[in-house]
Amino acid sequence: MAEKTRVVILGAAGRDFHNFNTYFRNNERFEVVAFTATQIPDIEGRKYPPALAGALYPNGIPILAEEDLPQIIKEKNADLVVLAYSDLPYEYVMERSAIANAAGADFMLLGPKNTMVESSKPVIAVCAVRTGCGKSQTSRKIFKMLRERGLKVVSIRHPMPYGDLVKQKVQRFASYDDLDKQECTIEEREEYEPYIDMGGIVYAGVDYEAILREAEKEADVIIWDGGNNDFSFYKTDLYITVADPLRPGDEISYYPGEVNVRLSDYVIINKVESADPYDIEEVRENVRAVNPKAKIIDAASPLTVENPDKISGKKVLVVEDGPTVTHGGMEYGAGYVAAVKFGAGDIIDPKPYAVGSIVDTFNKYTHLEHVLPAMGYGEKQMKELEETINRADCDLVVSGTPIDLNRVVKVNKPMVHVRYELQEIGKPDLKDVIDEFVKEKGL
Repeated sequence: MAEKTRVVILGAAGRDFHNFNTYFRNNERFEVVAFTATQIPDIEGRKYPPALAGALYPNGIPILAEEDLPQIIKEKNADLVVLAYSDLPYEYVMERSAIANAAGADFMLLGPKNTMVESSKPVIAVCAVRTGCGKSQTSRKIFKMLRERGLKVVSIRHPMPYGDLVKQKVQRFASYDDLDKQECTIEEREEYEPYIDMGGIVYAGVDYEAILREAEKEADVIIWDGGNNDFSFYKTDLYITVADPLRPGDEISYYPGEVNVRLSDYVIINKVESADPYDIEEVRENVRAVNPKAKIIDAASPLTVENPDKISGKKVLVVEDGPTVTHGGMEYGAGYVAAVKFGAGDIIDPKPYAVGSIVDTFNKYTHLEHVLPAMGYGEKQMKELEETINRADCDLVVSGTPIDLNRVVKVNKPMVHVRYELQEIGKPDLKDVIDEFVKEKGL
């Protein structure tokens, strides 16, 4: 009997688990000897549990720190390294390949054929070329349009399982009580709360085939609401990718964002109201070069602010969506734009007030100068975020996160919230797209 190929999967508690579940879990040709973790704090040092790993892994699989990869390959006698996370510049991807090869292992990227699960219901995938392009607001708009047509719609969100993985195998969120019961992080709440506010249902978790089978029981249509710039976990009937002209060129230089562009039926160029026309045209040309069949939709993300008069002349702390301004690479988001637009007297530097892991975040993401990422991957970090905000010398907090931060942290100063929704410009628009989809599928 041939020896099994020994595998290390590089991940960030999302795509890595999905690739294992769909390709490696019951595959006797391979033995996954370790996962590694990066991007997300406090993942390494744990195990992918036996209850999820299956019969071939009665002891589970250790999750180790990616920074130790050469040593892991040597100690585990690994033959193959599989990269399975997202929002990575091509240089970074090939650097991982070089590290693996130099340590004696082969290097692999698994694609859609071996990882996409087929649904019995029509699936619309909404993905992006980078974190923070606007895919969530796009998904929500499509959700509303389908509901208005009398259809039962369920959204399935890209994984964010940072707690007890067995308990999080299949998660269903339809109320704020569900969020509290599942002890959701700030990042999770940012994605789930807007659906709950619309009276919608959103699924997430770890085992995405099991999740799909549950969602199919209560849906006419399923929306895949992607995370970072990952490609869909499901075979799709309509593939939409959101691009960002504030980061022109990233649509063909980040993994796996370019995969999304090449798979797409439609590419939405978002934020055209705030981008340079030359940058918009660069994105348009790049999309046409790699996927000439894709139809392009232009769109804006107009802001709405509750009580915008409160901002004028004030000394403000801006809190932004965490992933967008950390591994998404943006220097600011909607909160900062609103603070400038509505005449803040001063936008403070949050770094002097940071504590604990928030200090580490600023040390890692040195491009951040005027905004505080809403980091909250666990109870401890949420407390550190709360303390950082409360220590800040300011009159007002301007929050650009999609949630009401007051629900998860106790802030000792007034706060205004910034909201943003997708607004298409010209034709085709999403109404045209959804009308055609509904007709084609006989829904």
